Amino acid sequence: MKHQDVFLKLSGVLLTGLASVPAAMWAHDVITTKITFDREIIRIVQARCASCHRNGGSAFSLMTYDEARPWAKAMQEEVLERRMPPWGAVKGFGEFRDDQALTPEQIELVADWVEGGAPEGEPKDLPAPVASEPVTSAPHASPQLAVGPDYKVLNPLKLAGIKPEKIASDLSFQITAELPDGSIQPLLWLQPYKPAYSHPFWFRSPLSLPRGTLIRGVPPAATVVLLLSH
Repeated sequence: MKHQDVFLKLSGVLLTGLASVPAAMWAHDVITTKITFDREIIRIVQARCASCHRNGGSAFSLMTYDEARPWAKAMQEEVLERRMPPWGAVKGFGEFRDDQALTPEQIELVADWVEGGAPEGEPKDLPAPVASEPVTSAPHASPQLAVGPDYKVLNPLKLAGIKPEKIASDLSFQITAELPDGSIQPLLWLQPYKPAYSHPFWFRSPLSLPRGTLIRGVPPAATVVLLLSH
């Protein structure tokens, strides 16, 4: 058996065992924070994680303290490295309707909760359960235009969104629209790109791009898809 196969098998056993550890095991941790799962963390989970991390979702559930507590350290690492949620776009560079990225304040709350012993809190602080739906892909069928580096807009268009398509993993790049008057419209910043980020990024409002606009920043040999509004 290859060393890699042995490692993967051992990792699977470790993670399976970790997920089954009862919350009572963590009861003796020293608590040094007032941040609790029942008051602050569950609201972040509901808003940013529940589309995948729920019963019946595509990943293990984090919807209760008993489910989330064994993964506390992993949660801290993933959000600090911005690997989770797998949204991809750097916040503040373009405005997106379905933005799943955590704010700096939310990242700090998760990190401080874990460092402070990851307390549960009081049941009275729990929010009402919410229905969890996957991130929407499109409100309706959208015309598409695949473009490469330095694409020049030949006819006025309304840009509803943008989707990375043929991008090498771990590339970091900023895509902008340079308008004929010289102004710059930020579109999408991925740092770094991962295959999990190959989903539509729908703008909060469609962007009007006049004839002569230059779409810049697409990496060489890469392709992105412009999602157009009717």
